[in-house]
Amino acid sequence: MSVLVRDNGFHAEDFAGVAAELGPDTPAGVIAERIAGAALVTVLFPSFADGRGFTLGRLVRAAGYTGRLRAKGPLIADQYPLARRSGFDEVEIPTAIAARQSEAEWRAEAARGAPDYRARLGFKGCDAQVA
Repeated sequence: MSVLVRDNGFHAEDFAGVAAELGPDTPAGVIAERIAGAALVTVLFPSFADGRGFTLGRLVRAAGYTGRLRAKGPLIADQYPLARRSGFDEVEIPTAIAARQSEAEWRAEAARGAPDYRARLGFKGCDAQVA
């Protein structure tokens, strides 16, 4: 059993459709082929200490994917902002983690403000003038 985490809290599974699943060792060169036609792409995280999935999430978005992107595995609430910055829309966690880290903890991480420190500082990208 598992729980979906989004910015507004815990949710039950609500997806029905064409999905693709990518393991943390998926080569960058095959991402576009594997996600073609998928309404949901799930990136597997074998452990909270394995950060390859965050890079994979960025690569999925860089490949032009605009659909629902899910991180799945034993992530912890502290990692939620990084997941969002990496392009994930939601995180699917085991119920055991949801029992240890409450919905309030996950929502607090989601509410920490702009997900990117540059955005909080007002950085506008390469067009910004250096004083």
